[in-house]
Amino acid sequence: MQIDRHVRRSGDDYAASMSRLMPWGLAWPRDVKAALMKAVNGLAQIWGYVDGRAADFLEREADPRSTFEMLPDWERNWGLPDPCWSEAFTIGDRQKFLVQRMTIEGGQSRQFFIDSEQANGHTIHIKEFRPFMVGIDAVGDNRRYYLDSNRNLQITDYPYMVGPPENRFYWTAHVDKAKLTWFRCGGGGGQCGVDPHLRIGLASDLDCLLNRWKPAHTIVIFDYSGLQFGGQYAGTGTPLETAESVFYIAPPQGKVSIVGTAPIRS
Repeated sequence: MQIDRHVRRSGDDYAASMSRLMPWGLAWPRDVKAALMKAVNGLAQIWGYVDGRAADFLEREADPRSTFEMLPDWERNWGLPDPCWSEAFTIGDRQKFLVQRMTIEGGQSRQFFIDSEQANGHTIHIKEFRPFMVGIDAVGDNRRYYLDSNRNLQITDYPYMVGPPENRFYWTAHVDKAKLTWFRCGGGGGQCGVDPHLRIGLASDLDCLLNRWKPAHTIVIFDYSGLQFGGQYAGTGTPLETAESVFYIAPPQGKVSIVGTAPIRS
């Protein structure tokens, strides 16, 4: 399916159209060197500029994913910037948050909070609590063991513990990785002289947003003890972010052999 696009007309196109609307005769020469045509060409250039600006608004500014000049107007109409935000954002981040504000449907599931914070650049996981119940739960070590994606043995948290019934109204948001925003050229990635090469987010908006969205009868506990930066290529969105480092040895013959690989660590 072909995408509809605005047909741009230049000032010369408008000059040609205006010249065809004028009367014919010796007093109305069409020679480009004639004073009449020079006047027509000069007067028509402004309409080419107006046409181009209209095309910019139709093709770029009418789309919240690419708007630049009208981004403050879009944000004002959708209640942005959010009062929870205290740090600066790039143009690309502001466009992304605008689209999120326009499309978010809300929810109270664990996955909703995880996905919403993922869209804001925060990687979290959530732990919920409930009290021990006689006749249903068992004593002893009730944690489960499993293998993660790297085939490493992991152990879950305790599913329940001894405590008051109000335990079920608490949940913990564990922040796993810091938000890293790298400078990018084009596509709203950054502005020269304004945005730094790398901005490390402090998750200042995380507490505010989760406390706004949480079920009213619950209390959120925030845990930053396991915060990681993910390595020297984290947040770049490139294959290097998940690449493996390769170790080499040089035999006496001068040939290079691969002896092993390991994930990159900062």
